[in-house]
Amino acid sequence: MATTREQHRIVETPTEARQGEPGPSVAALLAISTGLAILILAVVWFVFFRT
Repeated sequence: MATTREQHRIVETPTEARQGEPGPSVAALLAISTGLAILILAVVWFVFFRT
């Protein structure tokens, strides 16, 4: 990484600035939202299409 400081500011290239790492909260959000979507679709299926 070629991070430099200029006048008390960190200067990075656009590529370096975009290199964030998704933490565990992103994975948890994805898992919870997928689970809720499956649950909602299952409820809709059983309410409207169960014969």
